[in-house]
Amino acid sequence: MVACAGSQNTSHWSQASRDSSGVAPKPEEVEEALVQVYAARVFGWRGNFAVHTWIATKEEGADTWYVHEVMGWHSTPVRSLPDLPDRFWYGAQPELLAELRGDQAAAAIPHILDAVQTYPYPDRYEAWPGPNSNTFVAWLIRETPQLRVVLPNTAIGKDYPATAGFNRSPRATGFQASLFGYLGVTAGIHEGLEVNLLGLNLGIDPWHLGVKLPGIGQLSMRDPWAIPEPSPLAPTEAAAHLAD
Repeated sequence: MVACAGSQNTSHWSQASRDSSGVAPKPEEVEEALVQVYAARVFGWRGNFAVHTWIATKEEGADTWYVHEVMGWHSTPVRSLPDLPDRFWYGAQPELLAELRGDQAAAAIPHILDAVQTYPYPDRYEAWPGPNSNTFVAWLIRETPQLRVVLPNTAIGKDYPATAGFNRSPRATGFQASLFGYLGVTAGIHEGLEVNLLGLNLGIDPWHLGVKLPGIGQLSMRDPWAIPEPSPLAPTEAAAHLAD
């Protein structure tokens, strides 16, 4: 796990980079609505096991990005504020998991904002097994039909029960059962089969010809998070990430 996670930042968290990674476009340079989903390795030793995820939105014509995430060291864990969408997560390079543009992004943003308000655990945060930042993003995906993305198996907490022990999967192509985040299983067309034991996920992904290993992440023949390029002939059409 340590070898595959890469060299972890050993500096103090206050000295780690929180600059823009240059992945997201500047809001004033793009007229259309945008939604982006990111993941980055957690700071310190926990990065050997887990990633932190968040969602950024920009409405049509807006000159500001909003970032929606949960951060455990704030008095109010849920944050939905203007911010850089593609910051390094305390030194860790963010990976763009999904993107919506144009009409699909515009349709998704109200669902995302409503889901932020209806998140079942607004005042609770537990790094393990949840609810945490990944529980929050899994909830936003579950409540936003346009967001057809499967979070990495290293997003510990994504399987923490949303409102009950048995739910549809966030991608809505299967089902998920969980015993308070300590033990569970997810099965679906795009999720594949995942077994959650004490927050660590092991599974297979037949859709992308891959396996999911705890800490290491997904090893597959096809990229589960390939982002299609926007069409130059229809720049306002959605460039939605489709995990298929």
